[in-house]
This record gives sequence, structure tokens and C-alpha cells, in this order.
Amino acid sequence: MFFPKIKPFLYLGIFYLIVSLLLRIVFIFHPITTAEFSFLEILKMLMLGLLNDALVFIITCPFLAFYFLFLSNSKYQRPYGYIILGILCLLFLYIFIIPDNIFKQYGGSVAQIAMAFIGLKIVIFTLMLFLPEKRVRIRNSMYFLTVFLYVLLIIFNAVSEYFFYNEFGLRYNFIAVDYLIYTNEVIGNIMESYPVAPLFLAIFAATVIVTLFIYKKTKTELLVLPDIKQKIILLSSFCILLTIGILGLNFTTKLKSDNVFVEEIQANGLPKFYWAFTHNELDYFQFYPHINQQVAENTFLHQFTPPVLKRTILSEKPELKKNVVLISIESLSADFMAHYGNTQKITPFLDSLADQSLMFTNLYATGNRTVRGLEALTLCIPPTAGESIIKRENNKNKFTTGSIFKSKGYDVKFLYGGYSYFDNMKDFYQGNGYEIVDRNNFKPEEISFANVWGVADEDMAKKAIQTMNDETESGKPFFNHWMTVSNHRPFTYPNGKIDIPGDAKSREGGVKYTDYALRKFFEMAKKQEWYPNTVFVIIADHCASSAGDTELPMDKYKIPAMIFSEGFIQPQKFTQTMSQIDVMPTLFELLNFNYQTKFLGQDAFSKEFQPKAYVATYEDLGLIKDNYLTIISPVKKIKQYALTQQRNNLSPEFNLYYNEKYLNPNLQNKKLVEQTISAYQSTSYWLKKNQLNR
Repeated sequence: MFFPKIKPFLYLGIFYLIVSLLLRIVFIFHPITTAEFSFLEILKMLMLGLLNDALVFIITCPFLAFYFLFLSNSKYQRPYGYIILGILCLLFLYIFIIPDNIFKQYGGSVAQIAMAFIGLKIVIFTLMLFLPEKRVRIRNSMYFLTVFLYVLLIIFNAVSEYFFYNEFGLRYNFIAVDYLIYTNEVIGNIMESYPVAPLFLAIFAATVIVTLFIYKKTKTELLVLPDIKQKIILLSSFCILLTIGILGLNFTTKLKSDNVFVEEIQANGLPKFYWAFTHNELDYFQFYPHINQQVAENTFLHQFTPPVLKRTILSEKPELKKNVVLISIESLSADFMAHYGNTQKITPFLDSLADQSLMFTNLYATGNRTVRGLEALTLCIPPTAGESIIKRENNKNKFTTGSIFKSKGYDVKFLYGGYSYFDNMKDFYQGNGYEIVDRNNFKPEEISFANVWGVADEDMAKKAIQTMNDETESGKPFFNHWMTVSNHRPFTYPNGKIDIPGDAKSREGGVKYTDYALRKFFEMAKKQEWYPNTVFVIIADHCASSAGDTELPMDKYKIPAMIFSEGFIQPQKFTQTMSQIDVMPTLFELLNFNYQTKFLGQDAFSKEFQPKAYVATYEDLGLIKDNYLTIISPVKKIKQYALTQQRNNLSPEFNLYYNEKYLNPNLQNKKLVEQTISAYQSTSYWLKKNQLNR
């Protein structure tokens, strides 16, 4: 009775196992697989691989199971059919009419996707409700489409795994996750590298042929649908299988081998993709050029005195227990400011504040995401391959900016106008001893405007003032790290604040409103008793865009940064090349702090300071130094560019634009190549060994 009902699962499962087996055999004999295997090793890989594939298929079947679960004729009977149709229509209208519905809260295209799905469901349900004589044909068409999509995903995944292995000699890892993030770049690369049209035609043709075969063998099972009792038995059986699949895969994925190729070939790509997605990192030593570890550490630590990881910083002057407010500004590229040549007058306040501050005119962000900027300012270390440490599992108990302030008796807080669970910020900052002030701390009457990213920067400015006033009453100095949100797509903010409407959704408007909100913050701050004893660090988290003609375009990483404190910080311009990770060590020097440190940034005013900057994407890791940009990338690639400033009317310290001339390997500066490898290898090693923990 039950066997015919599971025929679709069996046919799809057998097809998946055959495709996976063929792919595994291709990997064994692929030219990139340089290892040699005995017959027993091949047999073991194929058998363990078959088990992995079977477990993975079981885990990927819930969608198909739920599709069959909801197949029914009774739901079209009166009055149930009309009630269900009415609910679907109301849900569609809710998404279409309500401006702040739950789907739009997620941003992006989620609302449009949900509306399209519900709309399609309404059309199909209506046809099956009012045309009962066509019900079997419609159901068969939907079943064919369902099988088609499953087959397409199986074939497309196999092709994707082949091309990934063809390039890296590995199954999916974080680079594959990165490909989803940089969809435009990846699609462009594929279009230029492979015969896309014939490839996709072949995939489509194979999918149609296999789908027709499975459809013809199984469509008769839709003529008699199981009753409720049968569905419960089938669903219970599937839940048991799903549990076995999860537990079994949890065991088989832990079976390791000393041979990388054995481990990769016997594995299944989908669990590895899931692991990469949740762990957010690339193994430096597997993908990047590396040298002897001790040589790397000695080379990197040579810039410090003493040349060791854990150092003691001593000042000859008395410590200054001033309050510190670190403001990270969302997506504020240097080229938005008039100082760097912008003529739109969208940062009038920040431009005026820069002239009253210690301004770092040649400073570079470490990455192109908010979490990367927060990492640089909080941990003061070069970026590492993969996602920011903030989003990794092992992100707690680190040596941080906040831990220095806490050791001095400061109140330490992270302020964010949105919900700080986003991008794992709450987990990271709470796990490193910060208190959190975010949208959850706002009362309804404190919010004048909000979008998906959070409350308007002006509202957060008021909350920040209130927070600092409360901290002052405790009698302790405070360190508050405030991350702004308004300069972010969709660039909406309250109308009537600046001369660009808040509903224009303009990038320039987002920049100008944030500038306006910061002006309001400082106007309020000047009226508070703590203001004269407070130092403000204002810096962007990253630039508005990272796209360019090269892997790491220089102008897409330069950001404005300044330290301001009336009567304490004398206005001046620091023009040497500098990294985001150098800002907080420089601040600690200005405050004459005595402390132990594991920071890998430098005090810009120390005699050991080496002008340089670290810049990176998820994969490409770069060092800017001595008019060279050196980049190391996966598959142990090394590139180097000679840098020359482009001619324009700006003074050199504010000139953003460089010509990046590619150098052939025999013309590269080998010393800088070694320094680049040493910096990133040492940082990756210390993180892996938890040596950057407190």
C-alpha cells in the first residue's frame, strides 16, 4: 500500500546517487588529483561517498515530503476551499498593501518573492477549486514542475561542484559562499571563461529527459491520494529517516583522512557548503602561500618593541581618564567629503570638524563590510580570509579595545540603532564584555523614524546622549562605540531635515542626513557636563562600494578618520599611510595609557611606526606599503602592483586615485611579498591557536 507512494523519492534518490557516483569517479581521475590511490582506497571512498550521498538526499527531501503531504481533494470541498482561498487572498493583500509588513522588514526582494509565491498559489488553487474536471491535469503539471526543479538542482549542483573542483581541487568551501555574495562578478567570470550557452542548453536538455522519465514512471500515484491515516504513517516514517540522516551525517562528516584528496572525494559538497556558510572562514594554510611559521612571526613582529606578541606599553606621562566616544559611520567613503574633492557639499559638518581635529588623511579600511570595520576597530588586527571574526563561532574572550578600557575602570558599551543580533554583533560584543544599547532599548515615543536597518541616526544620537548622561552619574568614565545606520540602502530618513527628501532614496541624501545627525549629536553633547572631558573618534566602517578595475582598488578603501577633543587634541593632519587597525593604539598613546597589548596595529606617533595598510575582500588579502600593493589569494596566488598617484588638482594627502601597474613575478618586491605573507599567516595562526584571546 505504501511502496507506490514513495516511488518519486526512490527514483529521484537513485538518480542523485548515480550522478554523485559519476562525479566522484571523475574527481578520482581528474588531472588536479595528484594523489595515487590503491583499489581498497578507491572502494572505501566510493562506499563512504555513497553513504554520505544517501544521507544528504534524505535531508534534502522535506520539501518534497511536504509537497505530497498537502496534496488533497478534500480541501477543495465546500466550505473549506473558499475559506482557504480567502485566507490566501488576504495574505496577498497584506503583503501588497501594508507598507511595513513582516516580509518587507527583511529588506531586499523578500516581499516581492513572497507576493509572487502567494499570487501563483492563488491562481493554481482557484483553477483547481472551480475547474474540478481539470484538477488531475493541473496537479500533474505541478508535479512535473516539482520533479523538474529537483532534477535541475541535482544536475546543476553536480556541474557546479565539478567546476569548483576543477579550479581548487576541493569541494565547496567559503569561496563558494563568497560566490553567492559576489553574484555579479562570478556570473561575469563564468560568462568569460566557459561556453555558457551550450552548457546551459545541455543542463536543460538532460533535466527534461530525466524529468520525463521519472514523471512517466510515477504520475499514476497521484490518481489515488493517501488518506489522513496513511499520511501520518508516511510522515512519521520520513521523520525517523530524517533523524537517522542528520545523526548519520554528523558522524560520517567527522571521518577524516591524512590525504586531502581522499577526504574531499569521499565527502558530499552540500554539507561542506553548509559548514562553510556557518563557520565563515577559509583555512589560510590550505589556500594561501605560506612560509616557515617562526620566520613569519619574526618578520611580522619586527615592527614592535619588544618584537613579541604580548607586549607592555608604558607612558612617561600620567594617564588621562577621559571619556571616549568612538563613532563608526556606515559606508562613508572618503570621496564624499569636500577635503577629498567632493563638490556636492553633503558633509559640511564633518568637513568643518576635520579642520578642528587630528585628521588621518591617508587611512584605509580593512574591508568592505560593516563587520570588517568593527573588527578592525575592536580587535586591531589585520583581516583574515573568509568572514569577519565577528560572525565566526570562536569570537569571544578576545583581546579588544573594550577590554583595555574595562581594565581602566570604564563603562563599556556598544550602541547600535538597529537590532544588534544582525551580523552577529550582539553575540560578539556581549561575548567580549560590552553592554549593548540597541533598538530594543527604545521606547516607542523615542523613535521619530525607522526603517529596516534601525532608528534614524538622529534618534540614536539622542539615545547616546541619554546613555552617556546616565553613565556620568555612576562616577565612572565611559567608552561608547556607536555604529550609525542611516547611510545605508534604502537611504530613507525623516523628511524636512536636509534639502534632499527622505523618500528620494538617494545615496547622497543618506550621507548628508548622517552628517546632519552628527551635527545634532555634537550640539547636544556640548551642553553636557561630560563634554570637556571627552575624546571623540570619528571614522567610517568601510567605503560605499568596493568595485573597481583591480582586485583591491585603492580609492574604494580610503576612508575619513579623525580624533576630536576641544582643548586637548590640537588640529593637525597626519598624512602617512595608515590602517584602520592603527587608530585605537594611537588613541591609547594620546591618553598616555599603560597597558598590556596583543594589538597588531601600531601607534602612528611611535618611532617604530611603519606606514602601511591592510585591505581585503573575503579572499584577496592585500598590503599597501612603500608605493606597492601586494595581494595574496587562494590557490597560493601572489600579485603585486606598483602604485603611482594620478594627477589632479588635489594635494597629495587628499588624492584618492592611484594607477595600479601590474608587475610580472620576476619584477616583484620580494621583501614586501614576504611581509604580506608574514602578516596574514601570523594573524591566521594566532587566531587559530587562540593566542589573541585575553
